[in-house]
Amino acid sequence: MLRIERLAAGYGQSQVLFDVSLDIAPGEVVTLLGRNGMGKTTTVRAVMGLLKPWSGEISFDGVSLTGLPPYRIARLGLGLVPEGRQVFPTLTVEENLIATARPGPWSLARVFALFPRLAERRSNLGARLSGGEQQMLAIGRALMTNPRLLILDEATEGLAPLVRAEIWSVIAALKAEGLSILLIDKNLAAMLRLADRHVIIEKGRVVWTGGSAALAAAPDIRDTYLHV
Repeated sequence: MLRIERLAAGYGQSQVLFDVSLDIAPGEVVTLLGRNGMGKTTTVRAVMGLLKPWSGEISFDGVSLTGLPPYRIARLGLGLVPEGRQVFPTLTVEENLIATARPGPWSLARVFALFPRLAERRSNLGARLSGGEQQMLAIGRALMTNPRLLILDEATEGLAPLVRAEIWSVIAALKAEGLSILLIDKNLAAMLRLADRHVIIEKGRVVWTGGSAALAAAPDIRDTYLHV
């Protein structure tokens, strides 16, 4: 579904990504792992058209994304839950959800059923929500675009344990429905249970790719590339 081939990108004169390649099949959950500053968010920004690649190719269902503006990429079926949530602070929960909604199976009622807490706060401004509620809202907002691929950048960063558990439960339910997911997070144990494959990036280069069983059985890989 998503294919990234030999992607190079950066900011100004500083190169961040060097020949990054990865792919995601329909219905697959793939994680992008690595320590802070290794290029994970830069990869996401390039996929979503928020950062112009220096070279390489990004395609979705055979359609090249390279050079497309973000709104056209979103219309092709990519939904983003950005790092830091970035909900609209002066819009209500309901307004946040419908602001970018597109026709499809995900509706306001369905998002409220997935996150009952959002239904309770549907008239609250985005700025008045807790961090966990904002993350639920960011996920709900992305689902309201009815994506075929959901990208979650730091899915549970900074959240309380109970909220993190709820988010992981929701992601598992989305996987069970067959939604393709690209997932970035630091909770390796949760991702080992959930994901089909893992891609580790180090200093802008892919250094390891494999399944959960292989990564769980490779303490040297985890110690070298994932532990601070």
